[in-house]
Amino acid sequence: MRAPVHALPPLREVIARHGLAASKALGQNFLLDEQLLDRIAAVPGDLDGQDVLEIGPGPGGLTRALLRAGAHVTAIERDRRCLPALAELGEAFPGQLKVIEGDALEIPLASVMPGPCHIASNLPYNVGTALLIGWLGGQEWPPQWRSLTLMFQREVADRIAAAPDSDAYGRLAILSQWRSHARLAMKVHRSAFTPPPKVMSAIVHLTPAEMPEGIRASRLEALTAAAFGQRRKMLRQSLKSLPGALAALEAVGIDPARRAETLSVDEFLAVARAMDA
Repeated sequence: MRAPVHALPPLREVIARHGLAASKALGQNFLLDEQLLDRIAAVPGDLDGQDVLEIGPGPGGLTRALLRAGAHVTAIERDRRCLPALAELGEAFPGQLKVIEGDALEIPLASVMPGPCHIASNLPYNVGTALLIGWLGGQEWPPQWRSLTLMFQREVADRIAAAPDSDAYGRLAILSQWRSHARLAMKVHRSAFTPPPKVMSAIVHLTPAEMPEGIRASRLEALTAAAFGQRRKMLRQSLKSLPGALAALEAVGIDPARRAETLSVDEFLAVARAMDA
């Protein structure tokens, strides 16, 4: 039986009672607005009865919104100060919350989630991009995750959902979009956080798409790393040290005088495919 909203103490009270001042070293910024948290939990769709992984729940703001939505949440938290507050939340939602103390960067997804799951997190800013690239990477596809609903700094969120030939477009956009659908789902003002960060934030939502044929993930990763490593240079310069890349450009009819940010995701896929032909 779900606990009604009014049965839960306000998040500010939970933070004060447990002495949970946000840790700058852990990249913590707490969201306290319950209505906003419920809106974030609604981004993936109906989570009633669904398994959800949350990284860095802190005092449990998003956690309680996910639990209210009926999700079965597994939360990974490295800050042991937060564990008593999360334990109280687990008591309010019997059988719905499992908390694991540890560093999410060191814990494989399959080791904590036995089957398909959604991932929803107000990610710590200092590890968010690394976690995303890990979930997007590898050759095995479709992934274990059914959707990713993640909070990032606005600048990073823009890079994930960026279109070609824009300032934000780069390697992160291609790695996010070549076999996933990525969209900017919600903007979040800095004033919504305690303490307020120096930057604006946004929620990004990703769902798996079909895996393009004839593409090795490792090949695309190497190609985009070289192309955007010197993004202001023409491709003939940025790719000259990558064996087979210039020949692949010629094979698919891409002018080597172009710059990386002008190539679409499909054009990068064509080059990667030609390199392995």
